Amino acid sequence: MAAVSARLPVFPWDKLEPYKATAAAHPDGIVDLSVGTPVDPVPELIQRALIEAADSPGYPTVWGTPALRDAITGWVRSRLGASTAGHRNVLPVVGSKELVAWLPTQLGLGAGDQVAYPRLAYPTYEVGARLCGAEPVVYDDPTTELDPARVKLLWLNSPSNPTGEVLPKEELVRIVAWAREHGILVFSDECYLELGWEAEPVSVLHDEVCGGSYEGIVAVHSLSKRSNLAGYRAAFIAGDADVLGELLQIRKHGGMMTAAPVQAATVAALGDDRHVEEQRVRYAARRAALRTALEAHGFRVEHSEASLYLWVTRDEPCWDTVAHLAELGILVAPGDFYGEAGARFVRVAFTATDERVAAAVKRLA
Repeated sequence: MAAVSARLPVFPWDKLEPYKATAAAHPDGIVDLSVGTPVDPVPELIQRALIEAADSPGYPTVWGTPALRDAITGWVRSRLGASTAGHRNVLPVVGSKELVAWLPTQLGLGAGDQVAYPRLAYPTYEVGARLCGAEPVVYDDPTTELDPARVKLLWLNSPSNPTGEVLPKEELVRIVAWAREHGILVFSDECYLELGWEAEPVSVLHDEVCGGSYEGIVAVHSLSKRSNLAGYRAAFIAGDADVLGELLQIRKHGGMMTAAPVQAATVAALGDDRHVEEQRVRYAARRAALRTALEAHGFRVEHSEASLYLWVTRDEPCWDTVAHLAELGILVAPGDFYGEAGARFVRVAFTATDERVAAAVKRLA
């Protein structure tokens, strides 16, 4: 057991505990803007669907109910612009983090293979590579910096976690064409696609990006952020039918099935746009308030055109910024959690309640 855990980096959030204690000692309590976890209620129609499906004594299927596959394919067609997606092009997963962490293993990757991901990125891309013994490699431009003979899995992430950067459609077209030329499998993490603010995110599955063919490309989507369902572990992947078919067989053997009530809740969530727009309005207000307060406090905001975070700097080491804000009772994530290139930035989530965001704004004044 120790041999496997020894491959992995130190769990980053443990390093934040002393600063969390400092922030928690503030007379008015902590404002935790470090982890982007939803705090608003699960929409009532989703709760109702979950409750109505609570009497589910039998095993759910890994591929999901026909109703769930209908809901996912309908959403993928209408929202992502993937006009020819069908049931063979979709697969529910038990939260997107599980998929990211275990994907290289399920693809059969190992020693000698490379898993590539952006230089600033969600740490679980690296974890997934290390779990199977593959080599993690980072890039700014995959088409010029990577060895196409060794890269077997290429992660895209738009909108980006942590920076909120959005890849333009033309850039996606260029990268997909290059990956296909070299036989590299592309997985595009699009979990923040519904949360564009100053740019309109485009899926790698959009007809104008992939040419109407899903060969060699898969998109990853989650309901955690758009529908406040982080606690439900509701997510799915869509794209290349051959890749998803292989993953389906592996996940059947592994018992990696989404709970039946969660499948029903997902159907309800994907069938309703109103709650998504209502949540966007909440986040937009919190984002505007925090951005104004941070800039007035001397921070510079970079990228941040989408997602649930502001990527900010005071042009100092990120841990100095973390310590400074902790003294104000505000906890943020240090940028080096996401790669060495983030060493002078911090990531500020705007997923706290209106009351806590207001408290942060007051303290930054």
